[in-house]
Amino acid sequence: MEEKKSIFGFIRQTFATYGIMVTIFMIFSILVGDIPEGFSSLFILGRKGLSLATLSELLLLAVIITVLQNVFLTDILIKNMSIIARNILFLVTVLVVIITMIFVFEWFPVNSLMSWSGFIICYLISMGISILVIRLRENTENKRMQKALEKYNQRAS
Repeated sequence: MEEKKSIFGFIRQTFATYGIMVTIFMIFSILVGDIPEGFSSLFILGRKGLSLATLSELLLLAVIITVLQNVFLTDILIKNMSIIARNILFLVTVLVVIITMIFVFEWFPVNSLMSWSGFIICYLISMGISILVIRLRENTENKRMQKALEKYNQRAS
């Protein structure tokens, strides 16, 4: 059952996405330490943390992702498209947004094959995890709805 959309739901969804992204970047900063310092604007502080610019850019990305989720993954604007097509369009659009941000914010040198390889691998892994989480949540919701339906049918008979 889809909850009613509101600005508070949008803010909650945005900051959930933002929190996950910042956590991932914090872990990455700890793991790679000062290696990307000076190489990537995302990790300009190295092991010391994330800059305000990086945090702001990640917040912008979280807002854009939340908008795209509401466009592609709800019935608000698109009513007659399969869920598979919606998900593909969503993932491709997010990829285009991130690539645009890589160029605009100079997240890493755009002529670096190693950087692009790492980005693509990270994107594919994160999308795989996202799809897995979405499927698990969907299955849990379906089971919950099935139990509620069975309970309703028992009362009706």
